This record gives sequence, C-alpha cells and structure tokens, in this order.
Amino acid sequence: MVSISFQSSTFLTPKYSARHGSLRVTASRNSFDVVVVGGGIIGLTIARQFLTGSDLSVAVVDKAIPCSGATGAGQGYIWMTHKKPGTDIWDLALRSHQLWHDLAQTLSLQGLDPQELLGWKNTGSLLVGRTSQECVALKQKVHDLSQAGLTTAYLSSPHLFLKEPALLVHDHTGAAFLPHDSQLDAHRAVAFIEKGNREFAIQGRYAEFYHEPATGLIRSDGRSKEVAGVQTLKRTLYGKKATIVATGCWSESLMHELLKDCNISVDVPVKPRKGHLLVVENFDSFYLNHGIMEAGYVDHQSASADEEERMLSISMTATMDTRGNLVLGSSREFVGFDTEADESIIRCIWERAAEFFPKLQDISLEDFIRNRKVRVGLRPYMPDGKPVIGSVPGLQNLYLAAGHEGGGLSMALGTAEMIVDMVLGKPSQIDSSAFGVKGRC
Repeated sequence: MVSISFQSSTFLTPKYSARHGSLRVTASRNSFDVVVVGGGIIGLTIARQFLTGSDLSVAVVDKAIPCSGATGAGQGYIWMTHKKPGTDIWDLALRSHQLWHDLAQTLSLQGLDPQELLGWKNTGSLLVGRTSQECVALKQKVHDLSQAGLTTAYLSSPHLFLKEPALLVHDHTGAAFLPHDSQLDAHRAVAFIEKGNREFAIQGRYAEFYHEPATGLIRSDGRSKEVAGVQTLKRTLYGKKATIVATGCWSESLMHELLKDCNISVDVPVKPRKGHLLVVENFDSFYLNHGIMEAGYVDHQSASADEEERMLSISMTATMDTRGNLVLGSSREFVGFDTEADESIIRCIWERAAEFFPKLQDISLEDFIRNRKVRVGLRPYMPDGKPVIGSVPGLQNLYLAAGHEGGGLSMALGTAEMIVDMVLGKPSQIDSSAFGVKGRC
C-alpha cells in the first residue's frame, strides 16, 4: 500500500505499507480545522461532507481501520420500507435515502458504474407478511408510505409470487413493495468514500490516523470549555473549529475517557447490540430479484434493552449482493461487546430463512458449512431509537454523531450533512432538534 506522509502542507513523500493495497494518507502536521474521531461510515461521510462542502481541513482518527466495526458487518440496504412516516427518524432516513440515490445517479451521469464503485443495486424492497393480521398491517403501511410521498404498492399472494418465485407464498401472504429502495456493499462504499477523501490530501486538507486511539481532549488553555482537539496514543491533533466523536457503540466509554479531566459528565446511553449475518457464497439455487424482510423485523428492531436480559430475536432478511452471494439475517441481542460467532444463532438464521425459501432445505449441511461466511457486528443501540447528533452541552466545538443502530449506512449521508451544517452555522435541511445531546445524554 502506498502511504503519503506530509512533510509540510505542500511537500509530499510516498511511503509504502500494507493495508488492503490501497492509498493511505498520513501527515506529520498536527493542526486541522476538524478532527473526526471514528473511521466508520458515519465518520468518513462527515469528513467527506466537510471536504466537498467547505474549504476546511479534516483529520480522521480511529483505533482500528474502516469497516472493522458495525459498518463492515452490515447488509447494506438503503430502505424506507421498515420506516414509519411521522416519526422523528423519518425525515433523516428519507433525506439520506435521497442523497444515496443522488450519488449513484451522479456517478452514472459521469460515465462511472455505481454498481462497481458502491456495490449499488436498485432492487426495490419487499416487507413480507405471512398472516392475515400482518397483511392488514402492511396494507395500512402502504397507505401511510404513499401519503408520505413514496411510490409503494401492496402485493397480494399471486402478484408477490410473480415478483419473487423463490419465496414461499400462500393465501395469507402479502407484501409492501417499494420499487425505489436499494442496496449497496459497505466495503465498496467505504473504499469509494476513502478514495474521494484522499484526493484532498494533495491540498493539505486531509489525513488519516488509524490504529491510533483517542485518549483525551485538548482544551484551548488547559482548563477552558473550548475543545481544541484530541490527544491520541501517539500525538496531539488540533481541531481549530470542531472535534466530532462518531464511534458507534464505543461512544459511551470513549466520552467518559475523553471527559475525565473536564469536570463534565456526559453519559451517552448507547449500548452494543450484537448481530449475525450469514453469507452463502457462489449461491445458485435460486435468484432474488429484490431485498426481502419479514414484517416481524420492525417489532424486533424496536425492542427495548433490559439490563438483565439478552433479548435474542431473529428475523428473516435476505439480499443478493453484486457478487452473487446470498446474504441472510439477522439476529439481535444484548451481550455486551462479545463478537464471537454463535453456531446456534447461525443455525436459527438458516432455519428461519428456509421457512421463507424452501429450496434452502435442499442444501446439504456440508455444502452450507463449506460455502458460508459469518459477519458479526455490534449495532450502536439508543434506548429511544434515535441517533444522537449535535453539540455537547458545556463544551464548545465538541460534537457527537452516534447511535444509529442498524441504520448507520443508510442514514450516513443525511447525518453528515446535518452535523456539518451545525458546525458551519448553516440552516439544516431537516429539523435536527430530536437528535440533540441535551436531555438525552
């Protein structure tokens, strides 16, 4: 991998190291306009928004590398089908949905391939019900989504079977269909965003500091309320205009660490919610035309955490990526920061999927084990179901952007736009008041 190290703001010296064979940009300078702590999809898109929407310089700091947390373990759907109009999160999800589609369209207009660059597939989504009660609720959902301005339709069992022949359909099966929902590949999307960010390095406006945990805040005169950057294990990084913490489910512990000498308490109630996804490689038993999710996923997604309960739930989600792999999910449970794969959960995901796709029952256990991969990630869960996005009360120039649970990828672009507008003092595209830190942390 080629690494570019800044000797000054204009003189570049290439160095070689080995991280995924890609260009990484580091810098000997330690002063930037903005320091972003967290190299997941939220942190990287915030950096991208500053770089493309202003003339500010940005440093990204992470204790590991991009896609090593929840971002890399996700399924990659950019869906509105499981969102509810009128909720606090609706406008943020809808804005992000539009921004992802705008990005894919812009790439196409430039003669580039969004499928190759982002893993983009405009598949549409199906939220499937298998009981009369679920189908009644889905019809109401279709009505609500239509009233909110989305193109959607209710598919009865004959029409659903025509859309997805591999899906088990009976008299009480129906689905909400959103033709403009899409999906992408998290690793490809992150690589694309990283590459775009690194193009600003030649101007002295961008640098990355990976494998370098943040350990404390720097204040302008040592004891003031004005945050001037972060201390890492290796260096001091100054952010003259803003320091933004976007570290997912690690935000609670990191904020405690960063604020230990500030006499200010900010308890970010974000918790890790472990999830498994099953990837069946080179899958050719059937093809999926759409992204599919069972109706019960919505209820499992909104379940509350109890300090004493694991609260394991498994709901069927199914997509096919651009490589032809079948991606099946998903589980949710509260087990702390454990990321070990659980074979019993993997088996439950497979068995649940087989209830919807009978051909999976014909695949032998040996073939299943040989061709599978498992993704395990920790979703950053917030008790009220909303991410926290905003300035930290009591400290100037310090911001939080965390707690998106399973929607970090889908809501990343809207979150980045929102927090950059806050820092720059620009009017927000959508109401940000519901996501503020005050009263929630």
